Amino acid sequence: MCAAEASDACVVELTGEPAMLAYAARVAQYLQAQQLLNSGLVVFLEGTLGAGKTTFSRGLIQALGHRGAVKSPTYTLVEDYSLAQGKVCHFDLYRLADPEELEFMGIRDYLSDGALCLIEWADKGAGILPSADLVLTIDDLGNSRRLRWQAGSERAQSWLSELPTT
Repeated sequence: MCAAEASDACVVELTGEPAMLAYAARVAQYLQAQQLLNSGLVVFLEGTLGAGKTTFSRGLIQALGHRGAVKSPTYTLVEDYSLAQGKVCHFDLYRLADPEELEFMGIRDYLSDGALCLIEWADKGAGILPSADLVLTIDDLGNSRRLRWQAGSERAQSWLSELPTT
């Protein structure tokens, strides 16, 4: 059960990359147990450069069964992973010049096929992207990270209290 900072947030504090990867693996187990991988779940990952958004994504994708490297999609904008239990699309919109570019890359196809969509720098796609089901904000505290989950959709509200705490 996640410690709620407020009724609409779940907060976890982690120290070091191994802790972030282990936590992402526990979130992957939760997503699998709740059968959320083919539900069209949209997760926005927020935080400053170097906060750990890609590290969390790598840990989650590998825990869901991807064998091999998980590249940051900074230049490709999206990397997709077809896994045994479903598809994961990892977006990094940091270099997106205009939200309309998402239409040219076929964003609606990615969002409509039931994939788990992890989207870094989602604010760059404002007006094109749908609302997130979950928003994970990662605050860089120096040697540690504070992860704050918030529900962005009604269906995600109940998940906050069930997310792993460590």
